[in-house]
Amino acid sequence: MEITTQIIGLIASLGILVFIHELGHFVFARLFKTRVEKFYLFFNIGFSIVRMKKVNGKKEFSFFSKNAPESWKEDPETTEWGIGWLPLGGYCSIAGMVDETKSADQLSEEPQPWEFRSKKSWQRFLIIIGGVLFNFISAILIYILMFYHWGETYIPLDNAKYGYQFTEVAQKVGFKNGDQILLVDESKPFDLADFSKQLLIDDVKNVTVLRNGEKVEIAIPKDFGKQVVGEGKGLFCTYQFPFVVAQLIDDMPAKKGGLMPHDSVISVNGVEQLSYYNYVDSFKQNPQKQLVLGVMRGDQFVELTVTPNEEGMVGVYPVSPAQFLQSETTYYTFWKSIPRGLSQGFKNLSMYVKQFKLVFTKEGATQIGGFGAIGKLFPKTWDWYIFWNNTALLAIILAFMNILPIPALDGGYILFILIEMVTGRKPSDKFLGYANTVGFILLIALLLYANGLDIIRGFFK
Repeated sequence: MEITTQIIGLIASLGILVFIHELGHFVFARLFKTRVEKFYLFFNIGFSIVRMKKVNGKKEFSFFSKNAPESWKEDPETTEWGIGWLPLGGYCSIAGMVDETKSADQLSEEPQPWEFRSKKSWQRFLIIIGGVLFNFISAILIYILMFYHWGETYIPLDNAKYGYQFTEVAQKVGFKNGDQILLVDESKPFDLADFSKQLLIDDVKNVTVLRNGEKVEIAIPKDFGKQVVGEGKGLFCTYQFPFVVAQLIDDMPAKKGGLMPHDSVISVNGVEQLSYYNYVDSFKQNPQKQLVLGVMRGDQFVELTVTPNEEGMVGVYPVSPAQFLQSETTYYTFWKSIPRGLSQGFKNLSMYVKQFKLVFTKEGATQIGGFGAIGKLFPKTWDWYIFWNNTALLAIILAFMNILPIPALDGGYILFILIEMVTGRKPSDKFLGYANTVGFILLIALLLYANGLDIIRGFFK
């Protein structure tokens, strides 16, 4: 059920974004009186779940069909709308355009006034960029509505009274578990997310932390972001917080050992530990070995013996760190949510553009993810805030990726149109067909590579 929820979240989010993207192409195409032959949500390879077309003024439907009825050809001016069965994308088939739905050979006749290829270069430019534009605008609108509805909840750096937990890469640079963040160069980060983004994608030289009551300055190497990506753990730091039991999993070591909800774990084998993550490390390092946990149960101290399973897990859900760290919420009126949403959209776009350079490093290439990695962004229990936040972020990513100057992507078409605008020479349909074929092969290879890495990570987790 948990995985099903993640899959539903992924498909719903991508479905919304694909529809909006293709709608951008459709709106500009119709604005310039260009025929749109087909508009499909999801791919319909082999058959369509449903298709609809207005034929001679009357709406006609076809369900689970391989091909559209022959009678639909009687009205070529209207669009065939449909839903495919493969939720990996969608398409908007525009008349007279060389794309994945038609080749140059299929466009051997003279261009017609209603075709894409007969339109002026600036009109073709807007038709192509419409998808990217609509995706980015949708991200902005989602952020605006989120800030208006939920406000903005965050934990200021000063409220992280237990300090931070750092990964091995961060500790090698000089961070220590329990450090409290004071300054990044000469500025104070807004919160943990802001701090992490600055170190990953900005040219940060020094970080000042508070350690055992003293200020310590840590020099940040230029390749720190690359090191973090290569580590493959996502964030390089997180909040430290006490280990208090929230829930226990049946038939797992913790419940068998006698742990109960609300128990506060304060030591393992007689050694006091500050943070929940220290206990997680102890469990992972001692699979199938008995550990004595010191536990405060109300006012009583008890010792319990727990043996982590072969994977180093005990089956405990801890109380959320939000229970120990004071969060703050800023609420916005509708009008104030507009500039805040705009700011968030452009900030995330800038962050992703800067972060994209890491893809071209050896470390970054091994961390590329496919649909499995994207699916993990969605929680195992439904959460509307996370769903819309992920959808907005994916809208920005989709817009940026589509604008890359690669044939078969919107950016490839835009590149050729810009060259035409500068030189006055329009590439032939045959050339565009060859370029699209090469680009399509590259995209398929990248898709297989990314999803192959997901599968490998799943097996060797």
